[in-house]
Amino acid sequence: MLIIDKPAGLPVHAGPKGGPNLEASFEALSFGLPQPPALAHRLDRDTSGCLILGRHRRALAKLGRQFAAGRIGKTYWAVTIGVPPKPSGRIELALAKRSTAARGWWMKVDPDGQRAVTDYQVRGESNGLTWLELHPHTGRTHQLRVHLEALGCPILGDPVYGRDCQPQDVLPLMLHSRSISVPLYEKRPPITAMAPVPAHMRSILSDCGLVDDAAAGP
Repeated sequence: MLIIDKPAGLPVHAGPKGGPNLEASFEALSFGLPQPPALAHRLDRDTSGCLILGRHRRALAKLGRQFAAGRIGKTYWAVTIGVPPKPSGRIELALAKRSTAARGWWMKVDPDGQRAVTDYQVRGESNGLTWLELHPHTGRTHQLRVHLEALGCPILGDPVYGRDCQPQDVLPLMLHSRSISVPLYEKRPPITAMAPVPAHMRSILSDCGLVDDAAAGP
């Protein structure tokens, strides 16, 4: 496998209209294998950070089983508008897809939807903004974004969820896949990778208490 640091603003694959995308560069990551690597999971276009690629079909199948079993540890950092009701907790809200001709598609809390579970912890606050550490136990589309909106503290810069309380200035989405841990071999420790804080989040996280990126851990 390969673990790469995905930049914010770049979709992982081409949409209906084409355009720049991460998969278009995978040929350069073959490193001697006959086929380029492929996505083992996905990140939203505007989410930065750790992304796993499988280098061949067997690796992708193994990684897929580990994701399905919840064995791969994922840590995200987010900056939210407002403060959660508790300094730490678990969000268990099922999600389902909705679609209209006027709005397109989005995800919504729905008791009849797919199970979705996220743990969160407050790591710092400043001027009405909160630095949250997030641990999703399921991998639903837009899970973190919808869960935080439902908690009453939408992610800063999210153009879809909680948009009514976003600032007037156009900001990038403040969501970062900070680290990922993969138990690739049964008798060895998990392989862990950590992505540095992206440029668009540094100053706000610094205001919220981040002093040393490398020392802050996952």
